[in-house]
Amino acid sequence: MFLILWEFDVKRGSEKEFESIYGPNGDWAQLFRLDPGYQSTSLLRDISRVHVYLTCDFWKSREAYESFRRNHLDVYLALDKKCGELTIAERKIGAFEQIEDEHP
Repeated sequence: MFLILWEFDVKRGSEKEFESIYGPNGDWAQLFRLDPGYQSTSLLRDISRVHVYLTCDFWKSREAYESFRRNHLDVYLALDKKCGELTIAERKIGAFEQIEDEHP
């Protein structure tokens, strides 16, 4: 499993639209579903900073994610540009691979 985490500071008044686009059935998830290596998206809102959100995009592997990015870069960048109007800032927290248990 491979996970990409992003943090977003959403503009006041844009929360509902942001949630619709970045949620598990939103525009991003629909784009990701073009690739069989995509698994799911979770959208989380910070309880103490109500305009801060975290997206969690799950992929089968890092290779699946990288292949998706190569094959859909133009559409990805266009959607990213469109969505930039909803946020004040965004930060990639990181990309994480699951550690397989080597012990039975």
